[in-house]
Amino acid sequence: MGRKEGRKEGRKDLAGEALERLRQFGLRYPGAHTKSPWPGHLDLAVNDKTFAYISVAGEPPKISCKLPRSAEVALSLPFTTPTEYGLGKSGWVTATFPDGAPLPEELLEEWIDESYRAQAPKRLSKALPPLADVEVSASGAGSAKAPAGRVKAPARAKAAVPATRRAPAKKTRAKAPAKKAGKKAPAKKARASAAKKRVAG
Repeated sequence: MGRKEGRKEGRKDLAGEALERLRQFGLRYPGAHTKSPWPGHLDLAVNDKTFAYISVAGEPPKISCKLPRSAEVALSLPFTTPTEYGLGKSGWVTATFPDGAPLPEELLEEWIDESYRAQAPKRLSKALPPLADVEVSASGAGSAKAPAGRVKAPARAKAAVPATRRAPAKKTRAKAPAKKAGKKAPAKKARASAAKKRVAG
């Protein structure tokens, strides 16, 4: 085997490893299992309903997912086409990669997530956090507006603090005017009148 052929095989192995990681990622979902309807495929299914067609190692790297929300954006990427056999009409998108090309695993994980939610029974999918909105660049790198699988908690509204009522001012009772002290007779006059009484008596 020449050097070029060895490098080509090595690149295929890298692509096969990436697809296997994606397969293991999909198997983490509730009720997910593998399904092999025909040779060259080891797909992901839930309740026997396929949600990701994934090629096996040694085959051209390919993955197909049902994308009811992001199919239009996904199809703008250079490596995607509507899935064959009429599935493209239902939102299925196929990504095919040339030998040796790195796979955008983060983006493909988001596809698997969206496809699982589209195919899984509600009793299984409702347990998952809401799907994050994803923007896809032309290079195929996905950037989530919110962290995938996490929900931004709505900001808590500050509780309105009621205005503190001022206690009514205490009514101060008007002080009664001080009684004027009676005028005391001068001491000399009092003595004189007492002396007169004695003389008269």
